[in-house]
Amino acid sequence: MKLSDFDFDLPDDLIATRPANPRSAARLLVAAGGDLHDGRVTDLVQWLQPGDRLVLNDTKVIPARLSGQRHRDSAQGAVAAKIEATLLEPRADGTWAALLKPLKKIKPGEAIVFSDDLSATLEGISEGQGHLRFNLSGTDFDTALAEAGAMPLPPYIAAKRAADEQDKTDYQTVWARNTGAVAAPTASLHFDAALLDALTARGVDVSYVTLHVGAGTFLPVKVEDVTTHRMHAEWGKVSEQAAAEIAATKAAGCRVIPVGTTALRLIESAARDGQIHAWEGDTDIFIYPGFDFQVADALMTNFHLPKSTLLMLVSALMGQEEIRRIYEHAVGNRYRFFSYGDASLLIPAKADTPQKSGANP
Repeated sequence: MKLSDFDFDLPDDLIATRPANPRSAARLLVAAGGDLHDGRVTDLVQWLQPGDRLVLNDTKVIPARLSGQRHRDSAQGAVAAKIEATLLEPRADGTWAALLKPLKKIKPGEAIVFSDDLSATLEGISEGQGHLRFNLSGTDFDTALAEAGAMPLPPYIAAKRAADEQDKTDYQTVWARNTGAVAAPTASLHFDAALLDALTARGVDVSYVTLHVGAGTFLPVKVEDVTTHRMHAEWGKVSEQAAAEIAATKAAGCRVIPVGTTALRLIESAARDGQIHAWEGDTDIFIYPGFDFQVADALMTNFHLPKSTLLMLVSALMGQEEIRRIYEHAVGNRYRFFSYGDASLLIPAKADTPQKSGANP
């Protein structure tokens, strides 16, 4: 299985830099029963059936991108220089792992001032990451970070424009509550309160799980034999309640539909013995063609990068040839791609029965 098997041509102008407004007005490409249907995210109400269960990732993105000044005493006196930091994750010793730019210009012991309230000291460097100890903790740290930080937009958006205040709303789900992600579960960005209410009225159930999406989600695959790729680890949790709800849906013969690849990877991590269980820990599960799905019956997701692990995941669910056809349709019909782009609802043939599938809206 070669990396080149997951490549496709994507025009640069199809990369979305802002989301649809309102969120649920984004386009939705539904692949079901071998057919492709063009619509809007609001059409989910027609495609989902009573008893279906959506699994939503309730992680909350932190404004992890910081700009500051490093300070150093030299023979010429105090010296200051600009430095950029992207927080990755808290470490067991109370420091934060962070990407620092330029990393080679800063030394352990130096201070970085990000705002009047927020500063940090570099305590060490390992594996290309700096270890920052901040002057604040707890809610004081959260408050100061919210003021000083910017949303960590994906590289393909950041290359086109800088993050702004609007991104603090746009790059966060409406149900975000467990702080810890440095990237959004982007398929979930299409939901607003009105759509959730409509789905509830339809009889669609919802369960919440937590997977803190890390910056590693944007790392490219560098091996030609994709089966040798090693995924970055991310922390996740499936509660007793969520596991019981998902198990009950499966037992009733109804569909479990994760919203986003993060929710799918998490529930499959919690069900490797064939049954969903409460689960907590780091997962580096890698899903590519040949994977044996235990829980997910379908998937709502955005359109993904060529040669990415996410494209491999959807190929595992739908089949490589079918995903190639879906993506050719998406490009040809000018769907918007990646984090702020449009969405797809992928329903494999085994989950698309007359009893369980919606009519064409």
